[in-house]
Amino acid sequence: MQSFDVQQFIDRQRLKAVHYRVLAMLTVVMFIDGFDIFVVGKIAPAIAADFGVTPAAMTLVFLLQQIGLAVGAFLVSPLFDKFGRKRSLMLCCGVFGLLSVATTFATSIVAVAVLRGLAGLFLAAVLPGAVALVAEFTPERRRSTFIALSIAGYSAGSAAGAAAALLIPAYGWQAAFWIGGLLPLALVPLLGLLLPESLTFRVERNPQDPAIARTLALIEPELQLTGEERFVTPERPGKGGKAHLVDVFRDGRARTTTLVWLACLLSMGNIALLAAWLPTFFQEMAGISIQRFAVVSMIGFLGGMVGTVTIGFLMDRFAPNRLIPLYYLGIAATLVLIGTVPFESPYFVPLLLAWSFCQSGGQAGLNMLMTRIYPTAIRSTGIGWAGGAGRIGGIIAPLLGGLALASAFSLQFTLAIIAISPAIVALLVANIRPMREDTLAGAPAVA
Repeated sequence: MQSFDVQQFIDRQRLKAVHYRVLAMLTVVMFIDGFDIFVVGKIAPAIAADFGVTPAAMTLVFLLQQIGLAVGAFLVSPLFDKFGRKRSLMLCCGVFGLLSVATTFATSIVAVAVLRGLAGLFLAAVLPGAVALVAEFTPERRRSTFIALSIAGYSAGSAAGAAAALLIPAYGWQAAFWIGGLLPLALVPLLGLLLPESLTFRVERNPQDPAIARTLALIEPELQLTGEERFVTPERPGKGGKAHLVDVFRDGRARTTTLVWLACLLSMGNIALLAAWLPTFFQEMAGISIQRFAVVSMIGFLGGMVGTVTIGFLMDRFAPNRLIPLYYLGIAATLVLIGTVPFESPYFVPLLLAWSFCQSGGQAGLNMLMTRIYPTAIRSTGIGWAGGAGRIGGIIAPLLGGLALASAFSLQFTLAIIAISPAIVALLVANIRPMREDTLAGAPAVA
């Protein structure tokens, strides 16, 4: 039997309608995921006011959601490596959609917190699974750019959560969760009809799977197959079943995985803290209403989109351990300045744009870096478990927001303290050294 390398087949393709369809669908998936994860932070003061509690009482909601995200990253992400990217995405979208709708009927802060914690189990796995599928379906020369474009959907979803704050006066905070619940439920059947499964995943699981030939024909209708092909990938064969935690530390990945986990812990902890509390910081520490801040945040979202797409373009050309630290140093500098420059200053919006540019670009860069570290058999697991480490930071960091409010810290002092963690992330990523797995998908080596 003649060997047919599906990775070489994918990499030699020109971009076609099917590639853009996959990109569009997964961008929408990540938009919804970003919206659902971050919307609670955008409308937290309104939820607290409706239940007659102080904004600091929302700490329980943020805490349980982050616990759910952390547990889900470790327990649900491996399902993508066991049952496939497509089926697992459908499952996650369906379940967290139902839980978001259920949140509209919550009668207490505790009920909101429990439902957000349960939703977090499935929200956490969407990004690693979607990123893995984009990476495995896209030709190598455009891989980082396509991953960046899909992650831009995640950033757009986060920004749309700010827009949901504008609906509160007319429809209440529940409107945000109706949107966040009905959209993924409507998407599930479309994923089933229009989204192909990863070819390299199918080969890893079962090289005789007849769906492999159908997907190849979807990408290249003119392809002539004899039926005698033996489908292979350049990676080692999949082990089958559930990936084990130790797999992400094997084959020379131990040092790199440790650095990536620490970087994700600090980076995602910082994002969770600011997503949960930044509107409230400005309302309580600077007297800026959440509606006024929501308008500025939507403008700042443009910076995040540009940052995400830009780093994808650059990572197709430059070593990530030199590029990504620049974004994190930018986060640290802009946070200090945002806490110092008055909200009414003409410099405030440009600073918010720059901060959003660096934050979204930096985290997107980390996610893209992980697709180069972990092979197909453990890619979703590797990205998901690094995200799980990040979610642990997301559990701890938001507690500091409640402490800052309870201690009546100034906005300047609070943001200066928060700026320390991205500076440390820059140092960690700069110390990531070359690894053999970087060349598995033809990606430029980290140097």
